[in-house]
Amino acid sequence: MANIVLTPQFNKSATFDEGAADARIEMPHSVLFICNFNAVRSPMAEALSKFYCGHKIYAQSVGIRAEDEGANPFALAVMEEIGIDLSHHKPKRFEDLMDSSFDLVVTLSPEAQHRAIDLTRTLDCQVEYWPTLDPTAVVGNRENIIAAYRQTRDMLMTKIKKRFAVNYFPSVS
Repeated sequence: MANIVLTPQFNKSATFDEGAADARIEMPHSVLFICNFNAVRSPMAEALSKFYCGHKIYAQSVGIRAEDEGANPFALAVMEEIGIDLSHHKPKRFEDLMDSSFDLVVTLSPEAQHRAIDLTRTLDCQVEYWPTLDPTAVVGNRENIIAAYRQTRDMLMTKIKKRFAVNYFPSVS
């Protein structure tokens, strides 16, 4: 398997920075996001990865237990605010995947982390845990709830941009 490694940009006027050379980021070819129900966090992460990374990284998402319906309506709304459509998302479980060979598995909840460790024991992949707010646990009026979903979306967006070294950040006006 070939690994893509991003190295610091070469600058003719600057001296070589050994610290920057050691800070190389290994880029996966494929990533799987796992949360509890595949209705909020992992579909958001999958959609954001596809939006920012395009065809450079193959992204999928699953839940430990899949919801019967599609993505959560609040998740649909906050993703639509930034121009990403989740309306066609169908929740899946790990067992529903056609291919389970991923370079990177990102877990978004403690339960998903434990399950991913069990599921990937015999696979050659890296597992990362990104503790992520579960906005479905927030109660209150609509504004409080939608604010929690936006916070989750924005946190995932920041993590994805940083982890996958996205150089081009499209913006929605």
